[in-house]
Amino acid sequence: MNDAFKALADPTRRQIIRLLRDQNLTAGEIAEHFQISKPSISHHLNLLKQAGLVSDERKGQNIVYSLHTTVMEDVLGWMFSIVGKQDQEENK
Repeated sequence: MNDAFKALADPTRRQIIRLLRDQNLTAGEIAEHFQISKPSISHHLNLLKQAGLVSDERKGQNIVYSLHTTVMEDVLGWMFSIVGKQDQEENK
């Protein structure tokens, strides 16, 4: 889970997650949304993959990236459990 939080700490990677939430994309399609180099996008994608937040699949000459929703659900579930505990403590 620590790798997921480290990966989500960067605004570029959070934006990539938002893009993949809507549809699966190639690295080139993701790069079109940013004004940074393609190698930088590749670096961000690799960090997201290492954290388990995205997965990739080769389709012909392209690699298509998709959001790994199970890991995202785990991260969000953990975050909501912390928020829920704080709310309960404040209401005591």
